[in-house]
Amino acid sequence: MINKLDHLIVSVKDIFEAEKNFASLFGMEPVWRGEHSDLGTVNCIFNFNNTYFELLAAKGKGLGASLVKKTIEEKGEGLTGIVLGTENIENSKDYLITKGFEFGNILTGEGMDYDHEKVRKWKNLFLPHELTRGLFSFVIQHTHGELPIPEIFPDSSVHKLDHIVINTNDPDGFIEVYQNKFGIRLALDQTVEKWGGRMLFFRLNKTTIEVIAKEDEKETEDKLWGMAWDVENLEKAHKRLSDEGFEITTIKEGRKPNTLVATVKSNTYNIPTLLIQHLVS
Repeated sequence: MINKLDHLIVSVKDIFEAEKNFASLFGMEPVWRGEHSDLGTVNCIFNFNNTYFELLAAKGKGLGASLVKKTIEEKGEGLTGIVLGTENIENSKDYLITKGFEFGNILTGEGMDYDHEKVRKWKNLFLPHELTRGLFSFVIQHTHGELPIPEIFPDSSVHKLDHIVINTNDPDGFIEVYQNKFGIRLALDQTVEKWGGRMLFFRLNKTTIEVIAKEDEKETEDKLWGMAWDVENLEKAHKRLSDEGFEITTIKEGRKPNTLVATVKSNTYNIPTLLIQHLVS
């Protein structure tokens, strides 16, 4: 039913300042600068080999503006939600209805790029709480237009999302939704106490949803936590970021064999951010 992690949403106060900051972090320029006039938001998009990253700021009034303002007021700037992609949103809705869930109407959306006056259109399906589990997410199908993708990714730049981390207090319920309802492949379910306990790894479109489970008696809740970005040459990326004034840890071996990692400690908008290089084994 779900065939990709379509994109990540990050709420910011100042879209221009955030764009400049993330362009430095990623080592590349955004491919889209635009607005959703009906939602009351402006956006800036960075596109990678497997997903895209959307900065969202309020401009006027609308559902989008309300979401951004509420997120910043309650949690500060940072990760707001994940958007799951499907090739047929009507079929996805019908399938979930057969599983006992109720939905509103499928909504249409449109965005325009300031720089090139291009238009993209899509359909959205907002999910009930039983499926979002406290995490802002929805299903999208793109219907018109497309995002440009950089022709070249320098080896010191980010070129794809390696994984995103979600915390949960109900791992079995998470599996029930993401594997059994959404149809996302559960690649690994393991418990490693020194890494924080039970860990789930769901894989789709060359990225991973990594879930860290700490069970308790509180109401079920899933929370976005952090991201790991893939670079071709971590040494070059490390030097580039250090030269641009980012605080970044020394390079070390990663938990996964044949990887090198470094953590970016500044200018990440409250998002724990890891850079990772996969070595040729």
